[in-house]
Amino acid sequence: MKTKDIILELRTKKGLSQDELAEKVFVTRQAVSRWENGETTPNIETLKLLSKLFDVSINTLLGSPQRLVCQCCGMPLEDSDISKEVDGVFNEEYCKWCYADGDFTLDFWKQYVGVGGKEKFEEFKQQLIEEFNTLLHVEGLPEVKDLNVLSGSFINLEYRLPNGEVVKFLDDKATYLGNQLECEFGGDRCFGIAANMEFLLVCSYEENGENPELVVYKKR
Repeated sequence: MKTKDIILELRTKKGLSQDELAEKVFVTRQAVSRWENGETTPNIETLKLLSKLFDVSINTLLGSPQRLVCQCCGMPLEDSDISKEVDGVFNEEYCKWCYADGDFTLDFWKQYVGVGGKEKFEEFKQQLIEEFNTLLHVEGLPEVKDLNVLSGSFINLEYRLPNGEVVKFLDDKATYLGNQLECEFGGDRCFGIAANMEFLLVCSYEENGENPELVVYKKR
């Protein structure tokens, strides 16, 4: 959909006239009319007001020209997943699990940035990367070059054990450092890696996390 159609649809759903919408975002009725006719597009400050009023992202108002991804955990973002600032304005760089009310919610981030600064956090990441590359020898797993902070709720897959029991190894409410890597041999499966101060984990799965298999779980 185009911006003009999106604004018209959102205004109609909210039961607002053009005059009422104009009053709420501090413009004239003529301005709203021009938006809905496709003659003009709201400026960035007005888009912020419209975003807050209609509870949708600016990306949605503009017809979703970008594929939004959380800059912290890498999760694809829908409007319902996007974080908000204290004043209710969308922060389209992060998901609501990584960032909320003007602050990062991640335990890794707070621990290392709050105590030792970003340098200590990066040192810890590099230490884990080295351990993945030197301690684990998984056939087909490429060299690990980077780790992202990931929400447990996003990567906590269910694995079926040989006895038929289905288990999860992570905590939905915790955060981990990890990444997704393509298998060196190709195929439909890829590797997922995750770690914290206590363990290293390697799993494999198909698209969208389907049919996961635990490859390695090693305590540090």
